[in-house]
Amino acid sequence: MESKFPVLTTERFILRQFVDTDLENVFKGLSDPDIIKYYGVSFDSLEATKEQMQWFADLEKNENGIWWAVCSKEDGKFMGAGGLNDLTKVHKKAEIGFWLLKENWGKGIMKEAMSVIFDYAFNVIGLHRIEGYVESDNVKCKKAVRKLNFVLEGTMRDYEVKNGAFVSYDIYAKFAE
Repeated sequence: MESKFPVLTTERFILRQFVDTDLENVFKGLSDPDIIKYYGVSFDSLEATKEQMQWFADLEKNENGIWWAVCSKEDGKFMGAGGLNDLTKVHKKAEIGFWLLKENWGKGIMKEAMSVIFDYAFNVIGLHRIEGYVESDNVKCKKAVRKLNFVLEGTMRDYEVKNGAFVSYDIYAKFAE
């Protein structure tokens, strides 16, 4: 990945690098019980959320991923975040991640933003495969990845323990054309 952060645009959105002033919005998203239900990390303070901001920065620095802040083109308003992590250039693959602030759910934002992220992943980074690991009972997310033309490859049963119970994951993949 080049040293200058790649800003991506769609008809309605600009996908840009995270900045310090995004901290409150990242906290708002990653402390919301409905958003973090399936997300894997959550934060209970602005101070703790700095860990996530550092994670975004480290992905870029270590070249093992890249995440964008998804913002309205019209007024710059922060909508959510999306990107690639666990990127391995040797195997030409990465894992996809995405979340939106609740007021932005159901507006086609993910589909529009992800299309430019996929384009960047396949055509600029040169990835061949993008994976999505979705908790088996996360019906909304499974529907969303199918809309993005991911293919279900299988289910990892009782893959992790979450809140004292085993959780299964469905593995989805999308490939370069």
